[in-house]
Amino acid sequence: MTNDCLFCRIVAGEIPATVVHETDETLAFRDIGPKAPVHVLVIPKVHHTDVSELAVADPGLAGKVLAACAAVAAGEGLGEGGFRVIFNSGPHSGQEVFHVHAHVLGGKPLGPMVSA
Repeated sequence: MTNDCLFCRIVAGEIPATVVHETDETLAFRDIGPKAPVHVLVIPKVHHTDVSELAVADPGLAGKVLAACAAVAAGEGLGEGGFRVIFNSGPHSGQEVFHVHAHVLGGKPLGPMVSA
């Protein structure tokens, strides 16, 4: 955990979040600024800056994050209509919190891009 990381503080229980899925190694919670009817963030409980760092440091955990994304999509009823998983990596991608996280979006046709 890093003390200045928002998501580490959510994992530690210092900041509330609406949790929709949790395993020993991952946490999934609703985004506070949703871009779709379903917008859930999936994170590893240990701190990694971005998806590239996670993939190199712990490929097994990266797989567990993806498995959690699939579990969230199923739990939110997105299986039939489909869903999108997005990882932003670095400041040019639009990453705002530098703790790796996947966005699971769905619940409506999203088109080719998600708009702000």
